[in-house]
Amino acid sequence: MPHESTERAERIIARCREIAACTELPGETTRTFLAPSMHEVHTLLREWMEAAEMSVSVDGIGNLRGLYPGVSASSGRLVMGSHLDTVPNAGAFDGILGVVLAVALVEELRGERLPFAIEIIGFSEEEGVRFGKPYLGSLAFVGALDSDALHRTDARNISMERAVWEFGLDPGTIADAAVSGDAFAYLEVHIEQGPVLESEALQLGVVSAIAGQTRMLLGFSGQANHAGTTPMHLRHDAMAAAAEWICSVEKLALKTPGLAATVGRVETRPGAGNVIAGDVIASLDVRHAEDAIRRGAVSELLGAASDAAEARGVDVDILRASHEDAVPTDASLSKLLAEAAASVGYTVKTMVSGAGHDARVVAQRLPIAMLFLRSPAGLSHHPDENVLVEDVEAALATSLAFVRLLAASDAPRRFRKEVHA
Repeated sequence: MPHESTERAERIIARCREIAACTELPGETTRTFLAPSMHEVHTLLREWMEAAEMSVSVDGIGNLRGLYPGVSASSGRLVMGSHLDTVPNAGAFDGILGVVLAVALVEELRGERLPFAIEIIGFSEEEGVRFGKPYLGSLAFVGALDSDALHRTDARNISMERAVWEFGLDPGTIADAAVSGDAFAYLEVHIEQGPVLESEALQLGVVSAIAGQTRMLLGFSGQANHAGTTPMHLRHDAMAAAAEWICSVEKLALKTPGLAATVGRVETRPGAGNVIAGDVIASLDVRHAEDAIRRGAVSELLGAASDAAEARGVDVDILRASHEDAVPTDASLSKLLAEAAASVGYTVKTMVSGAGHDARVVAQRLPIAMLFLRSPAGLSHHPDENVLVEDVEAALATSLAFVRLLAASDAPRRFRKEVHA
């Protein structure tokens, strides 16, 4: 017979795969904001939550919320959660694992009441696929979803407001999705979505910060001309300028600890093999846990783009830019999370999250902590995304230990005082 801990980890994995079958497109896992398949997800999670003695509701933006009461109605609440939507042709664990594991944690309490309630939230949207705007569920949770978002339209010209109505919800109640006044902290368990833990043969990571991010589109404008008749020294080749700059991006990232810089998309015009490129549009994604380093890197890379363009008689312009500052996790919660892991026999790595998460948004209202577990082969946003049974068990055991350490400390009282000061 398998050990009980193996059985509970296997049950979590099986539930994640069962939810992965709730999809808009047969044969793959694709589930966007308030797609009909989200009703199936809610049905499954509601069944498991209610069996664990939780009351369940769906708020105005479509977040599924389960509440496991504490010893008294005024005992405060720890919020746990992640997102229920996916990217196109996704894996089974990004986001959903954090929700399913949180339900398993409550199941392991077996009716025991803690000095605080536990609220589990399956956020309706994090990926930004359907309406081109991420974090819809968590933005509503922190009261920061702007009213203009309801007028956004998807690829079928359906507005977000209409999508909410069609799902059976009232967009007029979105404000009621706001975080409860007695909430004091947020914990999100998530797959790493990268290769770092696996490369160091570690199962778990405690996140110290969610990296700040700059995204840009740069336009290199030269002169299209005949590839055979225009001498090399008389060209204004936008592609050559962009190519030199792309190498500069990689070079700077390699020599700057903690910096990730990526040119992930290049569009060339006119795009013919026998024509010198007249225009090139290139993306830039720069991330770092320290905003000053990220900003400095962006400035240096813009200078490198200007130099590469000037050398070829090419112009370069910033076509679009967006910036998100880094979000640190709460140091005391992270320390408690590391202590919890150690108490049940696991070593953790302190690490930066290069990806954004709902925790980034929730941090506007609550102190946050994040626990990562290893992603085999570093794969995520891919059908082959996977987890290991022993890592799921490690994450569940650590989360349970964290909740018990939290219950035995004065942190809930202290955090409630700070949050609502």
